[in-house]
Amino acid sequence: MDTLRMTNYIIAVVFFVCYTYQFLYIPVPWLLAKRKAAKAAALEATPHNYAVLICARNESAVIADLIGSLRSQTYDQSLLHIFVLADNCTDDTSDIARSAGATVYERFNNVQVGKGYALQTLLGHLEQDYPAGFDGYIVFDADNILDPGYIAAMNRTFSQGYDIVTSYRNSKNYGDNWISAGYALWFLRESRYLNHARSLLGTSCAVSGTGFLFSRAVLEETGPWPFHLLTEDIQFSVHEILQGRKVAFAPDAVLYDEQPTTFRQSWRQRMRWSQGYLQVFRDYGARLLRGIFRGSFSCFDMSMAIMPAFVLSTVSILVNLTLGVVGALAGDNLLVAFESVGQMLLNMYLTLLVLGGITTVTEWNQIRTSSVKKFVYVFTFPLFMFTYIPISLAAFFCKPQWKPIEHRVSAAHLRSRDRQEVLPF
Repeated sequence: MDTLRMTNYIIAVVFFVCYTYQFLYIPVPWLLAKRKAAKAAALEATPHNYAVLICARNESAVIADLIGSLRSQTYDQSLLHIFVLADNCTDDTSDIARSAGATVYERFNNVQVGKGYALQTLLGHLEQDYPAGFDGYIVFDADNILDPGYIAAMNRTFSQGYDIVTSYRNSKNYGDNWISAGYALWFLRESRYLNHARSLLGTSCAVSGTGFLFSRAVLEETGPWPFHLLTEDIQFSVHEILQGRKVAFAPDAVLYDEQPTTFRQSWRQRMRWSQGYLQVFRDYGARLLRGIFRGSFSCFDMSMAIMPAFVLSTVSILVNLTLGVVGALAGDNLLVAFESVGQMLLNMYLTLLVLGGITTVTEWNQIRTSSVKKFVYVFTFPLFMFTYIPISLAAFFCKPQWKPIEHRVSAAHLRSRDRQEVLPF
């Protein structure tokens, strides 16, 4: 079993080299945030003209809430223009969006499926109908709800000269069950201890699905959204970082989105993400590697983002089991391999427990559920993350495809369910 021990040692070294820096991010927001906030407050924010881009597929249950929260922004409404692309809708999403005051376009295409193609269509319409363009374009998913100061906070960061800005991602339904809590806790950690830390250290953040802004200069450079991989947000981030741009973070721009609550829906969504990471690594991996050798920390950081630790964990488990079986056939004890896998899983559980615990404690007031659930879901968070292991394995073999995620958690439903909770929307 010497080969097994040496293999595990090599894997442990790779883990250490690849991901230790993310633990070093943890104290950064608490050491540097006040100083950075004071400098930002001293700068005068320039008003900008924004186009809000919403791609919606059968989102009649939630689309009015997003548009309502946009209409309730403290930002000058004359500078805010809301556009909805009703994408292959079979319900009344377009009618509801029009009634709420949005300009609506419709698209019917069952071949080019996905958010990337929908955004491309919407931006193509704006190119024709609004040739003067806008200063910036802000992308939301239909299930989002925004804090009243969201646009103003994004504008403050945009006014500092950044071409791309992302925001703080919170959850509408953290307390529904361990699955929704697992998603939400990961996104909270990503916002505070990845993107916020990156921004404070002067390196590039990454766009995470929804709630991001890009400038007219970016649009003119890329054309109407040519990003069509399964994780078009990561593809966009990597592409812009390779162009030398930095994605900034607006910590006071808070949005809430809905997380899946069934394992089947979660599996399908995270399978798409895992396959999308592999697609991005396939298309951009070589260029990221060249960027690393040129000294770009952002390229290294994004390389770690698109090849998540759970891919390496999956490989480690398979190697351990394979070498264990080979060793057993040669007369060794198979239990050594199972003990090795068990120790690795225990270490992963404890690491994720610490990460989840730190995030829960520091973001306690941002998490909108009961104290008991906040506590319990710290312990289920590692279990949720463990489910990425079979997903990462299956992603290598399943056919990539995009499927929509159904959203049902409306603001009215939240208010009726959480009467004692002070909600920001």
